[in-house]
Amino acid sequence: MGLQILVFLLTFCTMEFMAWFSHKYIMHGFLWVLHEDHHKKDHDSWFERNDAFFIFYAVLSIGCFLLWQKGIFNFGIAVGLGIFAYGLAYFMVHDIFIHQRFKLFRNANNRFSRAVRRAHKMHHKNIGKSQGECFGMLVVPFKYYKK
Repeated sequence: MGLQILVFLLTFCTMEFMAWFSHKYIMHGFLWVLHEDHHKKDHDSWFERNDAFFIFYAVLSIGCFLLWQKGIFNFGIAVGLGIFAYGLAYFMVHDIFIHQRFKLFRNANNRFSRAVRRAHKMHHKNIGKSQGECFGMLVVPFKYYKK
């Protein structure tokens, strides 16, 4: 059980790197066509083409659950839950807290929440594919903690 918890925590932490990597090199790379509407809203829909990236990680998480259930991958439950938990945290921070897709947590005002908002604002300052910064989500550069 302890090993499963460790794998869950390692998976959750690894997902921050995966979010940074896929955001920088895939979303701002060859799949910019899906991510662009997140930077330049060109439609009236609540949904964005960018939401397709959630589907990839959901399928990966479900795949891990299925492999665990079939007895093929013993750590499938821990990895699947780690991916799911990170996805939930990402959704809460990025879509709800920062972009206010649901009008919740509007007045959160602590050092971490201010730093996350500042870093993401700097990311969106550049609306193009290149020259961006702050591609991660939960790990924020120290400079954004300063007033």
